[in-house]
Amino acid sequence: MARVYVETVIAAPLERIWAATQDPREHVRWDVRFGRIDPVADGEFTYATAVLPGVEIAGYGVHSGERRQASGEAVSALRFGSDDVRSLIREGSGYWRYVPADHGVRFLTGYAYRPRWGRLGRLIDLVFGPVFGWATAWSFDRLRLWLERGVTPERARWHAVLDLALRAAVIAVALHTHWWLLVVPAILLPPHPLTPAARRCRRQPRPSRREPRRSWREPRRSWRDLRRSRRETGKEEPA
Repeated sequence: MARVYVETVIAAPLERIWAATQDPREHVRWDVRFGRIDPVADGEFTYATAVLPGVEIAGYGVHSGERRQASGEAVSALRFGSDDVRSLIREGSGYWRYVPADHGVRFLTGYAYRPRWGRLGRLIDLVFGPVFGWATAWSFDRLRLWLERGVTPERARWHAVLDLALRAAVIAVALHTHWWLLVVPAILLPPHPLTPAARRCRRQPRPSRREPRRSWREPRRSWRDLRRSRRETGKEEPA
């Protein structure tokens, strides 16, 4: 199964983040992965994503549970899938986790999905998976700008369009005038602080605090050593 992990820190109250992520009307505003989210029943919804102009892929989701702890941490679990044969994602599951931190709330997600179309689907997912992860991270930063800086998701989208247009214009000038060095800042310079950027999000889980593995192995003992040890402990009489 393909796996995605994204984490950001949002300087906003946890309840405000919860509302912006659990209410379908607010969720669809900041999450670029969805074009429409429609509640069906308690904890169930359908969604649609426009992959091309006039072409939508539909799917479904079910909230499979949520948990709140005394520390203030909250977790929301989800199962999702699509019966549309045009959808690469057949089914999947994941979670949203809200962890109070020193400078706000760590908002993170981890999810896994199973692609369809067999071997062809797995090959396509080599490209689709990173793009899907990037879209998740970009959306998380878009949410952060909304709740921290008051930049609405609609305004953030226009910021991103202008940023992309400016970079494309600089690259076009560089190619036309042969000032190749202009391409480097056009690609590497970070976006404006009020423009969403996937690079601001963490894309790998934090290291666990488990005990480190030992780097040594106990040497294998020969049959003669074992015989000698058993004689010394009195478990075997000498021949």
